[in-house]
Amino acid sequence: MYFSKKDLVKMKRLFFAVVTLIFALTSCQRSKVNINGRFVGCDADMVYLEQTTTLEQKMLDSVKLADDGSFALKIDQAEKTPALYTIIYNGERVPLLLTAGESVTLNSAGNVLRNYTVEGSVESELLHDFNKEYVDGVVRLNEILSKYTAQDLSQQERLELAKQYTQLRNEIKRAQLRFIVEHKENIAAVYALYQRLPNDQHLFNGDTDVIYYRTVADGIEQNYPDSPYLTILRSQIARMDAQLNLLAEMKTVNFPEIAMQDMYGEVQRLSSLEGKVVLLHFWSAAVGNSNAMNADLKEIYAEYKEQGFEIFQVAVDTSKALWINAVQEQKLPWISVSDLLGEASPTLGAYNIASLPANFLIDREGNIVGKNLAGDALVAEIKKFI
Repeated sequence: MYFSKKDLVKMKRLFFAVVTLIFALTSCQRSKVNINGRFVGCDADMVYLEQTTTLEQKMLDSVKLADDGSFALKIDQAEKTPALYTIIYNGERVPLLLTAGESVTLNSAGNVLRNYTVEGSVESELLHDFNKEYVDGVVRLNEILSKYTAQDLSQQERLELAKQYTQLRNEIKRAQLRFIVEHKENIAAVYALYQRLPNDQHLFNGDTDVIYYRTVADGIEQNYPDSPYLTILRSQIARMDAQLNLLAEMKTVNFPEIAMQDMYGEVQRLSSLEGKVVLLHFWSAAVGNSNAMNADLKEIYAEYKEQGFEIFQVAVDTSKALWINAVQEQKLPWISVSDLLGEASPTLGAYNIASLPANFLIDREGNIVGKNLAGDALVAEIKKFI
């Protein structure tokens, strides 16, 4: 077959046009993410797709379930490195870490967050593995706490539940830290870094948390050097290093730190009272003699407050309403805090408290100079250190 020079020029132009079109279509496809799946066992019929960034949560897509529970969602302009997205269905939020070009299958029956499966995204599958164990653990913790608040429990039953709570909590923390270390080069480890159990402020114990952040940052830098999460991690590490340096310059106190919320939700720290003579007092609003006990303390407090005496009172309770009512009705003028874990509070173990009420007198230098003092004996010791 003979082609003229003119025909060859046309064919060459057509070839380049086809190649350009294929390249454009391929590039477009590579920037997309398709999410397909099926949700059954719930009455809700809408599925939503949300993108989560450090600045906002942005709704990207939504769809109504088909009669068989199937759905399809898409992301038109996905990131080249894994980014956090959330599938919202029936009030549950399923986190996914998605990358441009992925095609993901997400299925669930019943409770979505506890029962979902995901395929087609390595980071999302890792996130599923972490989330399943972590969420199941939190649910079990809440179940123990719910049992603990029952009114008809014996003291022995409460102690056993407190023991179960502490043991399970420690198991969840160990699993979380193990996941972070084993998957330090994955974005899923970044997600795990920022998960907190109820009443937890720190990942581990605060001072050594920066080690885990730095470990993950170094791993992410190797695997995803262009990830925006790496910048966030480095900034967090810088802040933590600065805080540790500041703490190192401060005078060390000789008692376990307590940081709990007061009835207004503000965190109060025992260490903030350094330089004062402090009575650290543990009590329970549920105990019948609290009114008389606090009345005695109010007289002492009024006498010595202006001389640098302070009371830091920890309520060992589980009912926020009961605690706040007692504080307000008795018009307690000092610092009142509670973590609302009752006898399951780890603070009781830190101070080796076996019964209530209990107290510790702390001098201006941060030394514990008295324990379980009351009445004239308490006044006599306060006078020594005022």
